[in-house]
Amino acid sequence: MKKKILPVLIAIVLIIVIGGVSFGIKFVEKYSYSEERADLAAYFNMSGESDVAIVLGDELIGERAMLSGGVYYLDLFTVHEYFNDRFYEDKGEGLLLYTLPDDIVRTVVGSSEVSDKNGTQSLEYAPARYEGDTLYIAIDYVKRFADFSYEGFTEPNRLQIYNSWPERQVADISRDTAVRVLGGVKSEILKDMKAGDKVTVLEQMETWTKVKTQDAIIGYVENKRLSQSRAELPIPVTDYQEPEYTSLTRDHKINLGWHVIGSEAGNDRLGEAVANTKGLNVISPTWFKLSDNEGNFTSFASRSYVEKAHGMGLEVWALVENIEYKDSISMYEILSSTTTRARLIDGLVDAVTACGADGINVDFELISTDCGEHFVEFIRELSIPCRANGIVLSVDNYVPRGDTSHYDRAEQGVVADYVIIMGYDEHYAGSSEAGSVASIDFVEDGIKRTVEEVPAHKIINAVPFYTRIWETTSGGELGSQAVGMEVAQEYVREHNIVTEWDEETCQNYGEYTENGSLFQVWLEDARSLEVKLNIMDKYQIGGVACWRLGYEEPEIWDVIGVYLSR
Repeated sequence: MKKKILPVLIAIVLIIVIGGVSFGIKFVEKYSYSEERADLAAYFNMSGESDVAIVLGDELIGERAMLSGGVYYLDLFTVHEYFNDRFYEDKGEGLLLYTLPDDIVRTVVGSSEVSDKNGTQSLEYAPARYEGDTLYIAIDYVKRFADFSYEGFTEPNRLQIYNSWPERQVADISRDTAVRVLGGVKSEILKDMKAGDKVTVLEQMETWTKVKTQDAIIGYVENKRLSQSRAELPIPVTDYQEPEYTSLTRDHKINLGWHVIGSEAGNDRLGEAVANTKGLNVISPTWFKLSDNEGNFTSFASRSYVEKAHGMGLEVWALVENIEYKDSISMYEILSSTTTRARLIDGLVDAVTACGADGINVDFELISTDCGEHFVEFIRELSIPCRANGIVLSVDNYVPRGDTSHYDRAEQGVVADYVIIMGYDEHYAGSSEAGSVASIDFVEDGIKRTVEEVPAHKIINAVPFYTRIWETTSGGELGSQAVGMEVAQEYVREHNIVTEWDEETCQNYGEYTENGSLFQVWLEDARSLEVKLNIMDKYQIGGVACWRLGYEEPEIWDVIGVYLSR
């Protein structure tokens, strides 16, 4: 019997031993720490020797830097996105510009020289260079115009950049360990850590914590390997002093009227244009019209006009526009050339100072999206001689609807004195449906959106002195004509149109049918204007502008007078 039992016991023992060994192996495999190391080049998505990863704050971002000749470079998009969007590239002339309140700092791309009003300085590196079609700017050059810190690391090449300095949580490594790609003992090792090393705590979980090492590696360590967790407030970098863009805003509300002048003879009708006005303090004659792609313009500027206007207590803000000859000019060609912009700016400032006018009103419409950055640079550069010569700079803008963000109202609000909202043309010639020129919601939305970007005291809202008479034929064809207030009222009387106040638009609305066509009017009158002015008062903006003088009824000025007196 014993002989039979012994082999069985031996077999059982062997099974237990083998099972235990197998279990132990599996236990070790499951719970032991992997020694496998991550490929850091793959982890940072490196694509070559000059490629540099960027850790911005506590995040590895998708944008890259470039290392060339021991100098770190950032592409223009990255500079605009994270540091300063005033750097301007002129590809045609191979220039990088930076516009200050009183100067333009420039460098020829690829050279080491930087020029400004004080002369030319030669740097130890090229501030800007091309890699293919992409413009790169040296990070040390960017630091001249922005507050941030950076530190470079190798193997692989990476930059740690800080452009903000909020309070952060840090901790010490309590004993030797490893930072891993993911939270888990089998995850690959990114970096070995020694006891006493400090890490930034990014996210704490149940057993693992996401951290960033001092050399900008982001991964995970076990909670039990962390100690002395504490808050830390970094010292911000304040090397760069933001320049002050002084403004020539007035200490009273602006009441501006545009005076349409189509020839030199039009200057003789100034008295007629302002005869019925009350409280008008600025007149803007449409004097300058862009005429070619070289920065030239036609001019009806008149010193006698200015002297007469001044005698009436009026400032003169001369308007420059791009509509008269729009079919024969290219705004992109004009504005994208530094040489052409300078010619246009010099010509405008010379013309304004020669006639003694007080300001320039820029009315550039239909600016394409790809021309937006050049338009904004033009406004920046124009602001320099305007500021130096005491010339008020105002810029006309559409109501912020649709794709007009490239007009960059926020930047206009910094460098220009006034941002004017053209608070009309909600429905216009060519619209797909009949409607109000300026309903109250349209007007308020324009002011509200602009106030979000521009200081309220620098905003002027322009109101229409015109109404559109709409006709929809029996065949569904739509047409309209714009008429002044008195003509619109006469039209209503002649056709016996009964008008009623429309609460939705805050305008008197009327319609009638004749020969199968539907005629509609949303009247601009004293009552509709009063509601608009109340909204402008609500947002405490800098004043009102009127398009255009001669289209108004006399009682309009009494309504505006009440607004100005508040």
